[in-house]
Amino acid sequence: MARSSYYYHPQAETPENLSLMRMLDEQYTRTPFYGIRRMTAWLRRSCGKDVNHKRVARLLRQMGFEAIYPKPRLSLPDAQHKIYPYLLRGLDIKRPNQVWSTDITYVRLRAGYVYLVAIMDWFSRYVLSWEVSVTMESEFCISALDRALRTGQPEIFNSDQGSQFTSIDFIRPLKDLGIQVSMDGRGRALDNVFVERLWRTVKYEEIYLKDYLNVPVAVDSLAVFFHFYNRQRLHQSLGYRTPESVYYARGGRK
Repeated sequence: MARSSYYYHPQAETPENLSLMRMLDEQYTRTPFYGIRRMTAWLRRSCGKDVNHKRVARLLRQMGFEAIYPKPRLSLPDAQHKIYPYLLRGLDIKRPNQVWSTDITYVRLRAGYVYLVAIMDWFSRYVLSWEVSVTMESEFCISALDRALRTGQPEIFNSDQGSQFTSIDFIRPLKDLGIQVSMDGRGRALDNVFVERLWRTVKYEEIYLKDYLNVPVAVDSLAVFFHFYNRQRLHQSLGYRTPESVYYARGGRK
């Protein structure tokens, strides 16, 4: 686990904002195509919350959420970081380790929140590694990448354009191994569709059913869930097999 997982400090948000973030998290999972103004309207109409769009925009940005449709560039990656083209459009995914992808999502705690990163093999849906952190700094993403590369090596590695994934320390090990780097178009979460589906599964089948007291409890619970997800959960898209069985049966390294 990332070192930051064990040094949790309560987030500097009011109880009211934390409550709004929990609502936004659940609604975003249901309707990831909602933008800031529709989220604001939903909070006002369905939840009776007197909020303006600027507050909603700040909370969504804090959570790392954005609608899945193309839109103006509301935030920019680090100007010193190189952005790579998206390589997966129309690509036929035929085997394990052809494409890996990664993403970060928000995880709520009883009185705060943390961030979860995962790296997944597209063909098998196998989660190669994951990490939890209390900040959006790149350290926990680099740690997850290091662990995943001990399992195997992809031909293409796909991510979004977040500064965690465009950082030199994240890109260097990929380039050193001759791995092609691919990045989603801005505002296009569906370019990384399988990880988006993973987050829905993790949230509906694990996070929303629990009320994590603190970071260690969240880490322990997620460890149990990802073990279940990889080794026991049957996936209809995989012919009712598990991700682990598909990954290692078709060429993944053990």
